[in-house]
Amino acid sequence: MTESSASVTGHAVRLPAERRYADELARLAAADHDARPPGWNLSPRAVRRFIIGDEAQQISRKFYGDDPLVDRAIVTLMGHQGLMLVGEPGTAKSLLSELLAAAISGDSGLTVQGTAGTTEDQIKYSWNYALLLAEGPSQRALVPSPIHQAMQAGRIVRFEEITRCPPEIQDVLISLMSDKQMMIPELARSAGEDARLHAQRGFNIIATANLRDRGVHEMSSALKRRFNFETVHPIRDHQFEVDLVMAQLKRELAGNEAQVEVPRDVVALLITAFQELRAGQTKEGTAIKGLDAVMSTAETVNVAYAAALQAQHFNDGRLTAREIAGQLQGVVLKDSQEDIKRVRHYFETVVRERARRDAQWKSFHEAARTLWQ
Repeated sequence: MTESSASVTGHAVRLPAERRYADELARLAAADHDARPPGWNLSPRAVRRFIIGDEAQQISRKFYGDDPLVDRAIVTLMGHQGLMLVGEPGTAKSLLSELLAAAISGDSGLTVQGTAGTTEDQIKYSWNYALLLAEGPSQRALVPSPIHQAMQAGRIVRFEEITRCPPEIQDVLISLMSDKQMMIPELARSAGEDARLHAQRGFNIIATANLRDRGVHEMSSALKRRFNFETVHPIRDHQFEVDLVMAQLKRELAGNEAQVEVPRDVVALLITAFQELRAGQTKEGTAIKGLDAVMSTAETVNVAYAAALQAQHFNDGRLTAREIAGQLQGVVLKDSQEDIKRVRHYFETVVRERARRDAQWKSFHEAARTLWQ
């Protein structure tokens, strides 16, 4: 690695999981004496420890939520079915798929990003047309897709936002997942070339889909049968979410070398507001209108981080409810006028009532009255 490339790597915004947690993966592998499925870098128990943490081995928890879901996901990937992670936006589906791929295959980068423009070539293979014209169809001229590479190497491949792909593109996966082989008919006409790619042991697919996108392109029943579905739910425990956001915010600020005082009660206020607007109910049990906007834990961290940076660079370096109220606009002011009305109603009823007896909520309410006119 050259000095310039090392410098760029050192300032990367986000490294893949297998590099961020390389030390943990190495320690787990060295101490892993359990049976490993063919093609896996770690045993199922070690994969589980990597994801949900193990204090004895100084392995950090990386996925916060339903631990039995992690167990079921690992078991699914040992079998013949693919794993489909569904849920509301921001519930860490992509993070979980990345962690699973990093622990099992040592490579989370074999990824297909589903879009309306995803083509069959991006799922199977394409060609280097200069070599194709010069030499004809050959392995050298073939440009493998991430799925092709995963089948060839016996690794996990990730398919993000699968329901954003047209149905005819989604269904390209059916034969790949059933037969565990990919036909390359162009090579059948070339002497000495094998026209079939057989998936090696360890190959499997983790797909993700947002519940809000189910109506974009519904999956066919044939494709659904090739997956085991697991729903990743939002975090509902208030204190647990406070602990999580505080920990993630601390890491984000440390990476940015930001010196900001972050009171726990301010973060708790933010999470209370998010949980209530997400669920459509206050903690006292009063029904309110929930928002169409994504009010996930990931969005909570983003709001807290932006508010902390505002406090550092424009105020006195201490996060307050005033910065929280200002940054909340970025979540709500997107494309729904109804959401704006609902937030205003929330501030003028729920927040206003709490402001009468709590200083933090009073600051939150006063800032909102200025910002949300």
